Amino acid sequence: MKKKIDGSQLNKQLCFPLYVASKETVRKYRPFLEELDLTYTQYITLLALWGNDNQNVKDLGNTLFLDSGTLTPVLKSLENKGFVKRNRLPSDERNLVVSLTEKGLHLKRSASSIPEKVAKQINISDEEYDQLYTILYKIIESQN
Repeated sequence: MKKKIDGSQLNKQLCFPLYVASKETVRKYRPFLEELDLTYTQYITLLALWGNDNQNVKDLGNTLFLDSGTLTPVLKSLENKGFVKRNRLPSDERNLVVSLTEKGLHLKRSASSIPEKVAKQINISDEEYDQLYTILYKIIESQN
């Protein structure tokens, strides 16, 4: 049974602490990403490609929960920086595939320590981290 929610108070809304926690967590990434000349959205795009290279733009957008209007400028910027390349499939020119370049693959090593650096700044135990991760993914999966 779901708890009755008081819709008139900010501190009773689930959306507010999720929003603030997300915003503040992303802010903790900023100094580490600036060293690599990346925005947070560029970083998560590269993370998705490091996990599964050669993705079409639609699948990449679905993975990141980003629409093409948001993802296209991110990909253009990453391409201008030399981290990715975008190519149309000869068999279907409507299908745009994103691939990592050597420079993009090399960047993975430089970025690999970022999650641990950020985790040290967030004051929760490993058990709390695991619980939060599980709960957040439960929320995400309920949207599908």
